[in-house]
Amino acid sequence: MSVRKWLLSAAVVTAACVAAPRSASADWTITPFVGWNSGGSADVSGANSSTVTSTFDHKVDYGVSLTGMGAGVIGGEIDFGYSPNFFANTSGSNGVQFASSSNVTTLTGNLIVGVPVGGHGAQIRPYAVGGVGLIRSNVQDAAGLFAVNTKNDFGFDVGGGVMGFFTQNVGLRGDVRYFRGFRGTSDNTVGLGVSNFNYWRTSIGVSFKF
Repeated sequence: MSVRKWLLSAAVVTAACVAAPRSASADWTITPFVGWNSGGSADVSGANSSTVTSTFDHKVDYGVSLTGMGAGVIGGEIDFGYSPNFFANTSGSNGVQFASSSNVTTLTGNLIVGVPVGGHGAQIRPYAVGGVGLIRSNVQDAAGLFAVNTKNDFGFDVGGGVMGFFTQNVGLRGDVRYFRGFRGTSDNTVGLGVSNFNYWRTSIGVSFKF
């Protein structure tokens, strides 16, 4: 990944921090989560210039998100996710088999919009979320055919969920998001087309407000 892209990724995450409310009434929430990926697919480019779409089995995903929201409805979020063995055991018909060392890492800066149910001070807040950031795919094929194994690229996530607190500072958060890369397959010789790489993540975590 070029220095320019690293700087842009860092700028996106920094912007999310700046966008989050910083007043004394702001609620900061950190949520470690565990999730389940579904609907994963990507284009795989072969040495003979052929391109086929491969789908992937459901895999566990875990990470952490940091959210800042005030008394209003708009806030900012940084979301980090890691899915080990994401590409293992392709369910596609193209014959490509991925090794268990393959994985996906995401780091996104997001805008979050959530309306407290029941007015100010309510303990339940449905929300919508979306943003951009880094998608890093490490793809190891068992046969060693890929010339491109690691992809660092820009992507986006969009989704929604609900936060619910059963005490003043501890609660639960459920979340569903769609992830997709921006770039095309033209940057690949043999490997994964990240722009055609997409999946859903469903997660649940314990939220700590401070």
